[in-house]
Parts: sequence; C-alpha cells; structure tokens
Amino acid sequence: MIKPNILVVGDLMIDHYLWGNCDRISPEAPVQIVDVNKETAVLGGAGNVVNNLIALGAKVTVIGAIGDDESGEELKAMLDNLGDAQVTLIAEKGRTTSRKTRVMAAHQQVIRYDSESKNDISQETQDKILLVFTEAIAYVDAVLLSDYGKGVLTIKLAKSLIAIANSLNKKILVDPKGENFSKYAGAYLLTPNRKEASLATKIKIDTNKTLEDAIVKLKSELNLSVSIVTLSEQGIAIFDNALSIIPAVARDVFDVTGAGDTVFAALGFMLAQGKDIYESVEFANLAAGVAVGKLGSATVSLEEIVEYRSSLHRSNFEDRIKSFEEIKKITNALRAKKKKLVFSNGCFDILHRGHVTYLKTAKSYGDVLIIGLNSDASVRSLKGADRPINNEEDRAVVLSSLECVDFVVIFDDETPYELIKLIQPDVLVKGGDYLDKEIVGSNIVKEVKVVPLVEGKSTTNLIKIMSKGN
Repeated sequence: MIKPNILVVGDLMIDHYLWGNCDRISPEAPVQIVDVNKETAVLGGAGNVVNNLIALGAKVTVIGAIGDDESGEELKAMLDNLGDAQVTLIAEKGRTTSRKTRVMAAHQQVIRYDSESKNDISQETQDKILLVFTEAIAYVDAVLLSDYGKGVLTIKLAKSLIAIANSLNKKILVDPKGENFSKYAGAYLLTPNRKEASLATKIKIDTNKTLEDAIVKLKSELNLSVSIVTLSEQGIAIFDNALSIIPAVARDVFDVTGAGDTVFAALGFMLAQGKDIYESVEFANLAAGVAVGKLGSATVSLEEIVEYRSSLHRSNFEDRIKSFEEIKKITNALRAKKKKLVFSNGCFDILHRGHVTYLKTAKSYGDVLIIGLNSDASVRSLKGADRPINNEEDRAVVLSSLECVDFVVIFDDETPYELIKLIQPDVLVKGGDYLDKEIVGSNIVKEVKVVPLVEGKSTTNLIKIMSKGN
C-alpha cells in the first residue's frame, strides 16, 4: 500500500466529551443530572478527517485558521502531537476556536453545546492560507477541503484553492456545507449526503429517479469529474457515466458522529493512490462500517478494515445464494464497476477436491465467480431418479461457503443458457470433459476456459466407493 501525502484545508475544531452516569432527575427542572467522571477531547471537523487519514497510514499537510484563545492553543497542540502531519495554523485575533462539548451518559449523548465563531475569516488570513497552500500543493497527491461552515472556506478562498489544484492536475475533493455549492465548481467530487444534495439541487430525493436527477445536476452544473451522494445506511450513490449505488456494509451502529469524515478521508486516501472511484467507494463503505460501531468521533485503521471485510465474508456466506432477479441487479452493478464476471455451472452433488480445485481455478480468471447450480429436478433429468444425493439447498450452502465462490444461483433447466444470458459474464468456465464439445452459452460470452479435471476425483467415483462399503 502506497503512503499518500494529502493536503487538508478546512474548519478545525475540538470535540470535547464529558462522560458520566445518570441516576436521577434534577429537583430544579425536569432534566437529567449527569455525574461526570471522565473528560476527553479529540480533533473534530477537518481535524477528524486528518485523524482518519493518519490512522489509515497517510502523511498529512494541514492548513487552517484558529482563534487566539486557549482552545486554539489546545487544538494546535493536539495537531502537533499527531506525528505524521505538517501543520500550519493562522491565529486570528478576536476569533473563537470551534469547540463542541457533548455530555455522555450510559454511552448515549444527552446534550451538546458549542462555542465558536462562524463569520468568514479575514482577507489577511485568507491570503496567508493561500500562500501556504500554493507552496505545499506541489508535494501532495490529493487535496481535501473539509467545509463545516465555520468561515474558513470562504467563497473566494474555495474557488482559488480549486483553481490552483486543477492547474496542477491534483484531485481536489470537497465535503460541502450549505445550500449553495457554486463555490465548489470544478472540484473532482463532492460528498454531500442526501439532505445536502436535496437542498443544493432543489430536488426532493425520494426515489432512484430523483436521486439520479440530483446527482446528474450536481455533476453538470458544478463541472465535477465524478458525482456522488452519501445515503447513510443505504450506502453511496455514484454517477460516472451511469448511476450506481454501492451498498453500505455496517453491521452494528452505536454512534454516527464523524462517520461522514471517515468516508471523506477514506475516499481521499484511495483516490490519492490512483484507485478508481468504485474501489474507493467500496473501501469508504467498509471504513464507515467500522466507524459507526464505535463511540464518538472514531478513527479507523487499515487493519480494522481488513478484519471487518474478512468478518463480513465469513459470517454472510449464505447471503451469497441469489435468485435470478437478485443476480441481475448485482451483475449490472458489478459491470458498472468494471468487474470481470466469471460463470460456471454444475450439480456439485458431493463436493470434493476436484470441485474445489476447479472452482479456485475458475475464480482466477476474473474478479467475481458466479456458480449456476442445477436444481434437484434438473439433476434428476440429467442423472436419473437416484440423484442428487444432497438437495439443492444443502448443495448451495456448501458451495457458497467456499472463499472462491462469490454468488450461487439455482436454475431448473437442463442447461444454464437462460441464466448465462441474464448474467452476461465475461468468462465461461467448464471442466476438461467438455474439451472439443459444444459449450452452452459460448455464443454469449467473450471468452471460454476449459479447466482440466483432477484425475480420479468425481462424484460418480465417490458414490461407487460408498456403495461398495454398503
């Protein structure tokens, strides 16, 4: 994994937490009394984006503005302690550094109160930021603008930063704020959520059609390279040349604080390494899945993402058994992500070494392996009334538990022709016994692969051996 250098400009703040227990109601007013027993502070806003980037393994250059106050000094010290960050903060007289205090009782947020300035930073501060940015950008792989509407990313400054990044061919991503996104025109992409995209486009997003209308409008009116909208528990929508929705993968949700920052940082981390938007969004979804399982503005490491992906893979193998309708939607989405689809089929009655070797080889020909599994009725018509030994449900579950198998679809016909026509795979794989034979579906696919069988390994042989034992 390359260690990218990423430049972050935006609204830096402190997320302050008061932790305690609540066992009684105040006699003065109908409110909870929280007995505070712990106090913590972490970087918030653009600082949380920085934290997430460093946790992922990036080098970070940070530029921002703070007040000439105690919170500003605290924020500067927090950034200086990160280690792998180059920090430039412009202290502005009379400004209040953003500090958000959350009171937590029994792991739940009771109340939040904020202390901050929201007015635009001065022209002098903007000029200083622009000067530092112009010097730093030559050494970075991507730029992230984290706008929390606290006055750092003014209209003039945002436009100037985007123009400089584009002139040097640097991808510049923006986490936007407000209803007017015009100051972000020309960015590589924005990361609005559904509500933000609705407000900015004046389109009520309540169907896939209105989602596509909004995402296309953002792309065209703001001249974005890629347009995305984050959809919370539904995942992330992308419009490149067509609309795709990459589903979320969160298992447990404890706290969504900072989850948007995690997604933003993860996207920047991957795109800075030259990854495509689809791989980057999948990675961001995994990062968000880890983040929402933690309390507070949480960071996510590469190791946690790898383990999380692995745990999803292990626990959800039965979810890989799909109907015709489901596999059609899935393969359409996979093709939009430019994944190479591999298809094979068979009865797989008693799974053995020959099957596993064959399937691992089949998977090596592409990104996603889909298995068409003959139903019980289909097997009987092909092999006789005494087959299959194992019913279709059992066979599908065993197949779907193999690491090399991505999806299993049961079909009733004697041949998988209709299923192949539905899936439109890139590669069709058959066993060595089909060498020099006509292969059903070969006229549909781009490529046919014939895999040699493992000698002596077959279901028929196993049945013969078991019959002798009886």
